[in-house]
Amino acid sequence: MNLPTPASVFAQRRAQLAALIGPKGVALIPTAPEQQRNRDADFLYRPDSYFYYLCGFTEPQAWLVITGDGKSTLFCAPKDVEREIWDGYRLGPAAAPAELGLDAAYSIAELDTQLPGLLDGRDAVWYPFATHKGLETRVDGWLNKVRARVRYGTLCPEQQRDLCGPLDEMRLVKDASEQATMRRAAQISAGGHIRAMQLSARMLREGQAVREYHLDAELLHEFRRHGSQAPAYGSIVAAGANACVLHYRADAGLVQSGELVLIDAGCELDGYASDITRTFPANGTFSGPQRALYELVLASQEAAIAVTKAGARFTDPHEATVKVLAQGLLDLGLLDKNKVGTLQDVIEKRAYFQFYMHRTGHWLGMDVHDCGGYIEPSEIGQTSERKDALTGETIIDRPARILQPGMVLTIEPGLYVRPAEGVPAQFHNIGIRIEDDAIVTTTGCELISRGVPVAVAEIEALMRG
Repeated sequence: MNLPTPASVFAQRRAQLAALIGPKGVALIPTAPEQQRNRDADFLYRPDSYFYYLCGFTEPQAWLVITGDGKSTLFCAPKDVEREIWDGYRLGPAAAPAELGLDAAYSIAELDTQLPGLLDGRDAVWYPFATHKGLETRVDGWLNKVRARVRYGTLCPEQQRDLCGPLDEMRLVKDASEQATMRRAAQISAGGHIRAMQLSARMLREGQAVREYHLDAELLHEFRRHGSQAPAYGSIVAAGANACVLHYRADAGLVQSGELVLIDAGCELDGYASDITRTFPANGTFSGPQRALYELVLASQEAAIAVTKAGARFTDPHEATVKVLAQGLLDLGLLDKNKVGTLQDVIEKRAYFQFYMHRTGHWLGMDVHDCGGYIEPSEIGQTSERKDALTGETIIDRPARILQPGMVLTIEPGLYVRPAEGVPAQFHNIGIRIEDDAIVTTTGCELISRGVPVAVAEIEALMRG
């Protein structure tokens, strides 16, 4: 097998994890099971993110065991010529240690017999909690086999620890290899967005009927054409009023001249996701109201980008976004100053929530909503209470995460205007979101998804081409 990332990178990660679990710890990491789609067809297989992060192995039916002394053992499907005719090549236990840089490998059939010996003498067994159905029961079974031999001198681990904690912290800061893969994934995804924009304008100019699935097909073609294994998530291709549905999926909606199209789509490349949203006029030209709302969202994104840097809080981009959007909603008349009050009133009472109801970003990495805490670990004991202005609930606030170089997050403000009393008709059914992927640096952030433009003039020029 050809690892897209050098085996030495995975070895460094395993060594780091071994140090975190302590010399007497042992970590058990299963990969994801295969999932049946229907009858005799399976979903496209994808390995578990934690498992892949530590060894780069992509076959199903596998487990990784890491002990605190730095030893790594793989359990995988054995070589089987007959099954390989049907299901494809298997690396097998004999070749795995040299290929993957591991200490040992066994057939998956030996898992139950080998695990008790690997657990013996350890003080804590670490595994990812609440991620694999039935995992706790299997661990208990192995521990019981160790306990059954205590009269023969075995020592059973006394603690069970959640491996998600240390692994989440490791995965939160992306190394150079991960950043390079994510840049490439974002570049591929940007090309897909460009193709979809240009197809929309071209088909409408030629008098053809355009459906959301036409644009979705352009995305998929571009993703696969450049080596992406799959979309990172179900693409959102939303025409007209559909853009006001946050998790709308690409369907058969008619893309009409004079309306906007919102596309939220990104490819997955070698285990890493991209996540880009662009909103554009179907025919290539913004109307006045569309342009006014679009430029407001873009200004709010630029404000968020400006505060995204090492040392800032994770919540700073959201707060910067809200301030710009709230003022713009007042200026454009979507919020009535006589009813909602000043800018500060709009923010404190969350009056903007009618039009902007989600956060401005999330972690991005192997998973689209990647792992990693949003609370600053060094300040986790500090709390304050407040009443939510909309629900009346008591909210417990904790200090937000301090951004560090190498963290990757999305910056994705939006506005979604549904018809309602007091909302100017020219803005009805306009949904806009602009989303970019940002790597935090010491001085700011690197936007790795700007291969597809965001400025009004640049979008219109692109769609004329």
